[in-house]
Amino acid sequence: MTSAARNAVARRAENVGQAAQNDEQPKPTMAQQIERMKPQIARALPKHMDADRIARIALTLIRKNPDLANCSTESFLGALMTCSQLGFEPGSPTQEAFIVPYNGEASFQLGYQGMVTLFYQHPMASSVKVETVRENDFFEHEEGLEEQLIHRPFAGGPRGKAVAYYSVARLINGGRTFKVMYPAEIEERRQKMRSKNSPAWRDSYDEMAKKTVLRNHFKALPKSAELARALAHDGTVRTDWQPDAIDVPPEYLEHVQRPELETGA
Repeated sequence: MTSAARNAVARRAENVGQAAQNDEQPKPTMAQQIERMKPQIARALPKHMDADRIARIALTLIRKNPDLANCSTESFLGALMTCSQLGFEPGSPTQEAFIVPYNGEASFQLGYQGMVTLFYQHPMASSVKVETVRENDFFEHEEGLEEQLIHRPFAGGPRGKAVAYYSVARLINGGRTFKVMYPAEIEERRQKMRSKNSPAWRDSYDEMAKKTVLRNHFKALPKSAELARALAHDGTVRTDWQPDAIDVPPEYLEHVQRPELETGA
């Protein structure tokens, strides 16, 4: 065997030994992966947000929720990257976005306030609000060529149970549009959702109903690219946490467990 051949065999043996050693190394923890991911988070974040803060928030989430800590690292990092690219702090008091565990996977969940925040990013947006109509309120709703929406909340005592939900949006060019949905329509849509029996629907029905109305209303409103992405990723699992993966169609989970929302959020 020539000297060159002996050297090649030696190098190959060294490489095999190094690969075996790498295989024996423990898999990085979620915390270590989050730390390694900070440069990508920093590039994805809006200028007013800080990657170190997002990393601390992520670590706090997995400490507080053992189910998140047990989720696949790829899905958690993917949800975290989606939040970062949209400019949201997951699980913050603003309730704009959440990272929710289900069957070992972490999904991105868009909150009602997050939808409103992203709507205002469109240059045509002027205002948007969503309200609940109760049985003791004065309410008139008319569709057609002479559209009309009048709502006067009852101020003389309890307003009663919800009888309708609506959203109203104004554009800077003076345009106005509204969407009204009644409990039967909300319930029909809920029954078709993967999350129809989630704690959010059980404990904060009105807030989830308002989110349903707003999402339906957005079909007829101008949407920023960020809002379109957020709506596409709502309730999905993203396993590729590279920044450009936000434009790839995500996976939907079956029976996603949505976060509980505080009443009046």
